[in-house]
Amino acid sequence: MNLEMILRIVVTGAAATLCMDGWALLLRRFCGITSLDYALPGRWILWMFKGKVIHRTIISTSPLTGEKLTGWIFHYVTGMAFAFIPLLLSGPQWINAPDFGTAAATGLLTLAAPFFIMQPALGFGLAASRTANPQKARLMSLLTHFVFGCGLYLSAVGLRSFTL
Repeated sequence: MNLEMILRIVVTGAAATLCMDGWALLLRRFCGITSLDYALPGRWILWMFKGKVIHRTIISTSPLTGEKLTGWIFHYVTGMAFAFIPLLLSGPQWINAPDFGTAAATGLLTLAAPFFIMQPALGFGLAASRTANPQKARLMSLLTHFVFGCGLYLSAVGLRSFTL
């Protein structure tokens, strides 16, 4: 894997994450549906440095300075890291010849992170089981991660004609 390939993957991941954020903005503006406040994962990350990983709920945990910025950085770094998954599924040629199926599968595979790591650690239960409306939370996560997969595909296709 050369530097250009790594840069393509990182840019693809950032662009796919931006697609997720655009989706969240559309949902908020036109449907009144709010998405995750990225200050909360930022709070989670910052509390890890103080030795606390699992929270009763992250909402009831005291806020820390810099949590919003930390959360947004974490969100984009995670998206960039997840952009390597299509290469694991289809091989390194995926970045130059992306296919929608692999990208969509990647979006769905990335659901494991919020369902089995983040939501339980933030105190929202396994796959949002301790939220007010677990089914809605799961559906919104599913749709959002599918949009991430679509963003991976579209950005990889768009990057094919550029030399980095």
